[in-house]
Amino acid sequence: MSDVTMNSLVRGIKIVWVGFWMSFASILLFLPITLSAFLSRTGNLPFSISKAWAWIMLKVTWVHPEIKGTEHIRKNQSYIIISNHQSQFDILALVTKLGMQFRWIIKKELRKIPLFGYALYKSRNIYIDRSDREKAVESIREGVSRLPKGASIMFFAEGTRSPDGKIHPFKKGGFITALEAGLPILPITVNGSRKILPKKGVEFHSGPIEVIVSSPIATGDYAPESIDDLIEKTRGIIVSNFNPHYPEERPI
Repeated sequence: MSDVTMNSLVRGIKIVWVGFWMSFASILLFLPITLSAFLSRTGNLPFSISKAWAWIMLKVTWVHPEIKGTEHIRKNQSYIIISNHQSQFDILALVTKLGMQFRWIIKKELRKIPLFGYALYKSRNIYIDRSDREKAVESIREGVSRLPKGASIMFFAEGTRSPDGKIHPFKKGGFITALEAGLPILPITVNGSRKILPKKGVEFHSGPIEVIVSSPIATGDYAPESIDDLIEKTRGIIVSNFNPHYPEERPI
């Protein structure tokens, strides 16, 4: 068997393997997450249960997240979490490793999924219309008002996964929210996830992911007119911890 044939076979097996486990984990946890979303007044319970889905997917793909800087996270403090975005595996690493309650910014199309879409809303996640900036801002404001005490909001500030592994310019949405809500920003850097599964990739690769939590940035001294300074400071911190070569050598 040629190397090309063998590589194609391995690739196909990996795709089928991860597809099976995604389906199995989703079916297994759909009812508990949906029911808990309708029963929980804060949305904390369904978020906690969703960690099991992330944990399963990390285990079956042999991906091992590690985290540094958790001492910077204050218990019961709400943050606007700002992170770079390299891969879908960022989500799994952040859910399982941050050890805190947070909610996602979700595109409005997912609201149409029967039961599950409404369950995500009941869990206090925030739906936005990405095609309409004013409606998106208003949706985020509403979401902040529904946020349970001590819960944070996660923003991937680049808006989408990096297509080339670089950290691209940050959008203003998360920073506007931080200023309006008077919440500190928690900068997060994710390393290594693009090697696990790049944007538009379908075949995963096993290995480590590194999550680095930096010191929170107080937003009280910033005004809307100085938001660019806040963005530059936050991005500078995230970039300073970014290592596109992590890990230097991929484990076999």
